[in-house]
Amino acid sequence: MKIYSVKDKEFNEYGKIIGGDFSELIKVLHTKECPNSGVVYVPSDKDLENLHSASYLQNECFGGLPIQIGYCNGVNDTLNCLEYHKSSEINIAESDTILLLGKQQDIVNGEYDTVNVQAFLVPSGCAVELYATTLHYAPCGNGFRVAVVLPKGTNYDKPNGVKDAMLCGSNKWLLAHKDAPEAKKGAYIGIIGNNIKINLA
Repeated sequence: MKIYSVKDKEFNEYGKIIGGDFSELIKVLHTKECPNSGVVYVPSDKDLENLHSASYLQNECFGGLPIQIGYCNGVNDTLNCLEYHKSSEINIAESDTILLLGKQQDIVNGEYDTVNVQAFLVPSGCAVELYATTLHYAPCGNGFRVAVVLPKGTNYDKPNGVKDAMLCGSNKWLLAHKDAPEAKKGAYIGIIGNNIKINLA
């Protein structure tokens, strides 16, 4: 699979690079748990949210809306799922990290074919905005650390009484591949095609 850079024009349909100095945030991010296998996701971390850059992200990137800053750290080489939010998401990479991305518009009759997935390298220290229509999930990398910025309250419990099978949490719509661990836990199976793997060697 070809891996583009977020600096390539192919990324323009999915998001954009965010300017700013995130060196302090990345320094704090480096202190957070990073498992040797699997991935840990924390939606809100007070150490990150108390940094000066949090105000910049809230005001300049989310227009003053309350935000949460968490992280997704670990080891991953497989697509497994794709999710989207009714909002942009900002990812800030501590080290070179690969994102597997798709478009919400390519979900047809509740299914998304992985032939449409594209891979993008986010260089160390780079911040990117992923648009609300961009499908994404856990980054790929060996020992990656990525800060995740979203509107406050995202990725928590699913609201009661909602019948949308894809909605698996607050502001979180998710499609799983049949072979994904999430599918075995009851996630909506909507990804068809190969469960993409990235060679991390």
